[in-house]
Amino acid sequence: MTKEHRRMRLGLSVAGAGLAIGLPIMLSAQAPPPAASSKAVPTFTKDVAPIFQEKCQTCHRAGEMAPMSLVSYQEVRPWVRSIRTKVGANDMPPWFVDKTVGIQKFINDISLSSEQRDTILRWADGGAPQGDPKDMPPAKVWPKYDGWRTATHFGEPDLVITPTGWKVPAAGPDQWWEPIAETGLKEDRWVRAIELKPSDRRVVHHAVAYLYQAEDQAVLDAEQKLLKGKGTVEEFLDAMRNPSGKVVEPTEDAPLFVEWAVGKEGEIYPEGTGKLLKANSKLGFEMHYHAVGEEVTDNTQIALWFYPKGYVPKRVVRYTGLAAAKILLIPPNSVTAHDGYTVLPAPAMLQNFQPHMHVRGKEYTMEAIYPDGRVEILNRTKNFHFNWSVNYVYDPDVAPVFPKGTVIHIRSIQDNTSANKDNPDPRQWVTGGARTVDEMSQANTQIVYLTQQDYDEIVAERAAKTKTQTQNQQQQ
Repeated sequence: MTKEHRRMRLGLSVAGAGLAIGLPIMLSAQAPPPAASSKAVPTFTKDVAPIFQEKCQTCHRAGEMAPMSLVSYQEVRPWVRSIRTKVGANDMPPWFVDKTVGIQKFINDISLSSEQRDTILRWADGGAPQGDPKDMPPAKVWPKYDGWRTATHFGEPDLVITPTGWKVPAAGPDQWWEPIAETGLKEDRWVRAIELKPSDRRVVHHAVAYLYQAEDQAVLDAEQKLLKGKGTVEEFLDAMRNPSGKVVEPTEDAPLFVEWAVGKEGEIYPEGTGKLLKANSKLGFEMHYHAVGEEVTDNTQIALWFYPKGYVPKRVVRYTGLAAAKILLIPPNSVTAHDGYTVLPAPAMLQNFQPHMHVRGKEYTMEAIYPDGRVEILNRTKNFHFNWSVNYVYDPDVAPVFPKGTVIHIRSIQDNTSANKDNPDPRQWVTGGARTVDEMSQANTQIVYLTQQDYDEIVAERAAKTKTQTQNQQQQ
């Protein structure tokens, strides 16, 4: 992204006043798809259709982004070979986090269980029988909200903003379009969910919106002190509760508000968590386009869902970029690793794991190095797909929390060889940059800095829950 290297504001937690400031690896060859087991052959109507309803039809149905519908047997049958290949290779559904290590509880997990995967493979290998039509489950009813997926949770959006569109030529280099749109708000509102939606996903590499709104100078000063390790969360909270009245108008150094990429449809914040959108604010959009062989006009929109008027969430979230490396320099015909380290200046919680690389990206690991020297892998994706920028959102009960001084270590691996089928030219040197043919390595993460009291309470609550669960298991 052209602005991904600028400063990204942090999320902090305001507890007492009703605000909370929230929020060595080697590449291995991909194993061939495993053979299905020798159990009885499943049927589509009884065994496979329920899986497709649960894990596939969000995208694979009429009017959605997938290239084919997986609703009826007649629609599915021509695609059995492709389904077998994609499921066997763990390419579909698009969920690439390594299930053998790290946190495994996510609120948006669309992956297949081992049993579901085995069922699909045995069905495909057994001739893909239809089965008894009477076994077919009732068709799933999908809400019709003009394509806003978040509307299935909260209904129609409270505000839709449409910046000026852009005509992408049939051929040519990457293009960027950066319109600015007024929100039209006359009063401050807390946002509980956001969704960006390009009108033609084929030409959009990513779409982001930056937030332009006035900030209090005392809050900005306290935040900078915290980031430099010279201040505390408590001081920041005091500035939030007692603004100086000296307002600083927005500048180009604006915080990232929301991002869209293929595989990431929107953001829903946990109950009691949100983002503040002030009156008279503006959203600055950054659209990254690439040609697809025909002229296309894209009209990206953003939809917002608000908390009720007067409601102040306990936590506030903002993006931060955990960079894996300050400099990316990848020689021709090589596989390289890049490391980056971020020291947390205060206790903190991470809300998501979202690797961001380009076409040479293959593996990504995020781990925590604690002040006592202990190292913990938080998550890893060993089969990164450039076309799927999946955002793995932690369940609030297990979102990782860290003491002050913890180091977040990011390691990315880029494959600039001919073995990488997505590599446009392994003969070239590759550097960091915003174009698709350049490379990136960062974690698009929402981080919540906590007061020491908040941190201690979360740790104690989780320890008590773990103790109770252990006792219940021992009694069974």
